[in-house]
Amino acid sequence: MSEAPKQTRISRRNALGVFGASVSGAAAGPLILGAGTAEAVPAKSEVTGLTTGSTTTPVQGLHLTFGADPRHQMVVSWVTDAAVKKPRVVYGTLSGGFGSTVHATTKTYMDGTSGRTVWVHHALIDKLRADTDYLYAAQHDGSTPDAGTFHTAPSGRAPFTFTSFGDQGSPSVTWKTGANPADASGRDFEPNATPASADIVTGIEKVGPLFHLLNGDLCYANTGPDRIRVWHDFLANNSRSARFRPWMPCAGNHEIESGNGKLGLDAYQTYFELPSTENQPELDNLWYSFTVGSVKVIALQNDDIALQEGGDIYINGYSGGRQLAWLERELKSARASKDIDWIVVCMHQVMISSATAANGADVALRAAYGPLFDKYGVDLVVCGHEHDYERSLAVRGVVPGSVTLTPNPSQTALDVIDSAHGTTHMVLGGGGVSGITNNSFTTDDADGHGHHSALVQMEHLGKFNSRKEKETAVWIGVRDAEHPYGFAEFSVDPGRHPGDMTRIYVTYYNIITPTGELSVFEKFTLQRRRSDGGNGRH
Repeated sequence: MSEAPKQTRISRRNALGVFGASVSGAAAGPLILGAGTAEAVPAKSEVTGLTTGSTTTPVQGLHLTFGADPRHQMVVSWVTDAAVKKPRVVYGTLSGGFGSTVHATTKTYMDGTSGRTVWVHHALIDKLRADTDYLYAAQHDGSTPDAGTFHTAPSGRAPFTFTSFGDQGSPSVTWKTGANPADASGRDFEPNATPASADIVTGIEKVGPLFHLLNGDLCYANTGPDRIRVWHDFLANNSRSARFRPWMPCAGNHEIESGNGKLGLDAYQTYFELPSTENQPELDNLWYSFTVGSVKVIALQNDDIALQEGGDIYINGYSGGRQLAWLERELKSARASKDIDWIVVCMHQVMISSATAANGADVALRAAYGPLFDKYGVDLVVCGHEHDYERSLAVRGVVPGSVTLTPNPSQTALDVIDSAHGTTHMVLGGGGVSGITNNSFTTDDADGHGHHSALVQMEHLGKFNSRKEKETAVWIGVRDAEHPYGFAEFSVDPGRHPGDMTRIYVTYYNIITPTGELSVFEKFTLQRRRSDGGNGRH
């Protein structure tokens, strides 16, 4: 199977030459870009020289997210341990150097457990050129600059690649409550995840996507004794990739932290600046959308809809229907557009799952989202929550008479799938968390025809406690029972003329333990007619 071509990027070798010249020879330390030189002479900017012996808090957790228009906007974000003066980003191109400066806005939150305050700085860079490489450095007064590169989204239909996984965690450890730091035996350490949560970041960089979708349960800070440390370790780990390409998250149940705001989502809403259109502060950054090429991506916050109570606070129904109404407007607009071919939904909790040690599908999500996904022809749903890899057959509607609202397969193909006639769900929960569920897939014959069973959450009874109903899971497509960790790559081929066939080539990679190496588990293709040919409308 051929793959769509990947974007050209600034090499880290060439980038460092500009960084080194612009940042007064800062070729070592936090730049993390490798050695080399470049011929470009940078323009004058507000990057200052390196500071030694300063007590100023450093730039930490450097990461990127798209602005509202990924062709022309990028947000650079970083964390500090204290208030700082003049947080800013200088940026430019390989040929022009750091020619421009944008000042950052600062958000804070106080962690409800420790009482400590976190400062996060967000610099929105606007009026960028589409499909262009940029260099940037983040700094505040007295700090050493930290730097990265990015590539803006293309205008119109163009090939590009993105990746996705959920349920990552942090590869480091933190002190247990009441720990004795002098004890180095390990008895006072509490692990948060596994080395796979670091290996998977390396894997993403091997692919080098334009952007990455992070499908909730980012770092499990709510389960640890030091939530701020877990968040900072998570951001430091992911900065190895997220400083070079936007990582676009959705919030999962483990982002809900007691004492951190009415919804428990203050930390998540502070660390990330996302293209949300919500005008209520407590709902900001919880759902949003963006368009790259001919792909519309819609990110949802499922604890508003899901029955399951999986966070520190049960927040079912918190938006009062605002999210669902917004979702239908976004779907309707996308399917009416002749510039958009593909609709991809990124969310955390799932509508399909056949792992008995996992949470199971949620009937409330099926009831709320299923009719909308069918009506507007959603092509792909990427999620997490279950710590395994599973994908469905393409589904449309429900099995007649099923109390569980069992998704009904619209086709049986597993290699080449016609997305115009059904939605493919992918559970991508192998981001690195330790509690794996891939060893619990059902293997029974539920109906005498070889279909396995699955459990569906039907009623909320308490935290991680739901009444479940068994269904015949006729929707099961592919499952990986052998490997717990991995991610998916999506390469978009936009077609060549109006009404042509457009395709997304999908590759699922395993992260092999204990080496961290990449191995291809499967490949398949989604295809549909372009929307600009008169016959491509859903």
